Amino acid sequence: MAKTLELLFTNQKGGTVNISLDEPVDPISPAVVNAAMDTIVSEGAFTSAGGDLISKKGARVIERNVTDIELG
Repeated sequence: MAKTLELLFTNQKGGTVNISLDEPVDPISPAVVNAAMDTIVSEGAFTSAGGDLISKKGARVIERNVTDIELG
């Protein structure tokens, strides 16, 4: 099962910016995610076509299952 941690931010133009991190450490701590997102916003670590990231919008874990099909 593949997991992705998706961090959602709002930029200066009001758009949503997604930052995806593959294979996050389990268990995922909401406090750690919250603190990391605060740091990203306060330090201006990323920018987007719509300007700097100005606030946190949300965070989520996406899980997906991949099953290979044997072609014989």
